[in-house]
Amino acid sequence: MIAQLKKKKWTNYAIWFILPAFLLYTAFVIIPTLSSVYLSFTSWDGLSSNIRYIGLDNFKEILSSPRVHNALKNTLIFAFSLVILENALALLLAILVDQVRWFRNFFRSIFYFPVLMSGIIMGFIWMIIMNYNFGVLNQLLDMTGLGFLKADWLGNPDFALIAIVLSTVWKAAGYYMVIYLAGLQGIPQELHEAASIDGANRWQQFRSITFPLLAGAMTVCVMLSMIGSLKIFDQIAVMTDGGPGFATETLTYIIYKVGFGELRQGFGTALSMVLFLLTLAISLIQMKVLRKREVQM
Repeated sequence: MIAQLKKKKWTNYAIWFILPAFLLYTAFVIIPTLSSVYLSFTSWDGLSSNIRYIGLDNFKEILSSPRVHNALKNTLIFAFSLVILENALALLLAILVDQVRWFRNFFRSIFYFPVLMSGIIMGFIWMIIMNYNFGVLNQLLDMTGLGFLKADWLGNPDFALIAIVLSTVWKAAGYYMVIYLAGLQGIPQELHEAASIDGANRWQQFRSITFPLLAGAMTVCVMLSMIGSLKIFDQIAVMTDGGPGFATETLTYIIYKVGFGELRQGFGTALSMVLFLLTLAISLIQMKVLRKREVQM
């Protein structure tokens, strides 16, 4: 009886500790989320008090809009390109840094430094680098006799999307490198020593030991990379403003443009609901596939 009273007493204390955080979470997450669900069925402009309920009209427009279809295509291209390139480069950097004997912390810091920069600052840096007239990239091509490869990297629809993908990979790879590096350092060295004694070369050791035992770290990195790439915004806003034309416009960016630029908050909120469901669906599929891979390995 006394134990039950003590447990009830501590439960009451716990509720009072949890309550402030729960109230804040409710005020800034739950209520806005529920409001967004309602607004997605309206034609609100974001300013006036006139909120007109229009049912599924916003979602019907989404299904029939070529601009939204183009933004969805660009979003998926960004997502899958970034997931592959970011994780490939991050794993390569992690393996290289793990093998370095001297100045290991220095190289870790150098590769991680771009992660500390905001997307806005990174966008401005790469916008200057890729400028057609005075950008470092075109100047280097001229200096090395490759001037025929010069291009308007951000003004040409054929290159703009690729340019944003590569600059984003440069910024994010260091973050995932740290996760892979932690995974590498958790692999027992005895496994590699035994494989070497058996005559396995570096590639065989990577394929049969390192890669399978990094399954957990890869699950985390791929999930984070996919979610982040589906929400890409800063780089596009700074480097191309969704252009040239609509070549780099993504769902996240079109939500911003439609909601705040065209004063169609209802339609923009409906698009955000679509993006949420898309992110949720892709994340669940990824989780199921990657978790299954972890079990098999």
